[in-house]
Amino acid sequence: MISARVSDFRAALPAGGRLMGLDVGTKTIGVALCDAGWTIATPAELIRRGKFQADLEKLRLLATRETVRGLVIGLPLNLDGTDSPRTQSTRAFARNAAPLGLPILLWDERWSTQAVTRALLDADASRARRAELVDKMAAAYILQGAIDGLMMG
Repeated sequence: MISARVSDFRAALPAGGRLMGLDVGTKTIGVALCDAGWTIATPAELIRRGKFQADLEKLRLLATRETVRGLVIGLPLNLDGTDSPRTQSTRAFARNAAPLGLPILLWDERWSTQAVTRALLDADASRARRAELVDKMAAAYILQGAIDGLMMG
């Protein structure tokens, strides 16, 4: 099940359980996890993109190890809310991730990378450190927004 509606995603989830957030880029996939009570999202790891099946296997292993019950994938919409070429590739990624057998929520990520980059700049992180952290922190930002939405809705 792939949905952009929090209510549909919530209905497809078992009671509680950890969620995994993904910031899918062309070269990397930022990964974040939240606790089973959906309180806080934390950056987990960075997957360097390779062949899709290898990427999917890495996600499967992580999801199994961490007892993940659902995926939240950042959807890179244009600023006006319309689809972009990256939006279409992210939707394709979500469809191709269906073999994981997890409900998938597509979450608006328009401001995630900018917000995280700003926070890293405020923390005076070096360019190399920002490059290392930004994608998995963006995944945590996306996941936190979704779990906040799940708790409100």
